[in-house]
Amino acid sequence: MTVDPDLGPVEVRRSRRRSRTVTAYREGGRTVVAIPAKFTRAQEREWVRRMLDRLRTQEQRRRPSDDQLVRRAAELSSRYLGGRAVPSSVRWSGNQGRRWGSCTVGDGSIRISDRLRGMPSWVTDYVLLHELTHLLHAGHGPEFWAELEAYPRTERARGFLEGYAFAERAPGDEVDGDGTPTGAGEALHPRGDRDG
Repeated sequence: MTVDPDLGPVEVRRSRRRSRTVTAYREGGRTVVAIPAKFTRAQEREWVRRMLDRLRTQEQRRRPSDDQLVRRAAELSSRYLGGRAVPSSVRWSGNQGRRWGSCTVGDGSIRISDRLRGMPSWVTDYVLLHELTHLLHAGHGPEFWAELEAYPRTERARGFLEGYAFAERAPGDEVDGDGTPTGAGEALHPRGDRDG
């Protein structure tokens, strides 16, 4: 077993059932690369390198850095809000509780929950755009939602987040009459406020 600086421990599994295919996946904190048993050591090294590069690229796409988050927020503001929303900072945050994101209108800072890391990019885009829109409209009034209508996946992303929140709720959590966790209707701000 080797250790990759980005992906951690790497285990190579040879299989007699495999004749040509190679796969790589995460399992219990390590990366597993499954290769055909007949591969030479040189083929093994080459395919492990290829698959680790592919996984690393996928991880970076799914888990952008703070700098990438800032750049994406600028792109979304430009595309959907005419560049009018200009945050002072955008960063990942591990203390959002049940929130997906928060915006402090007074200082223009946006925090995005670490729980979004690994979710589809269109969901993260929605949350970023939601928080950017708070820089233009502090509340969740009609003007706020009218701005978000420009994003074509608003309803889909809201549904995704509500479903995720429902699935992650603990047994015994309060739910509304339709089975939705209490507060999930406002998936981003369960208490209705905007700052973190």
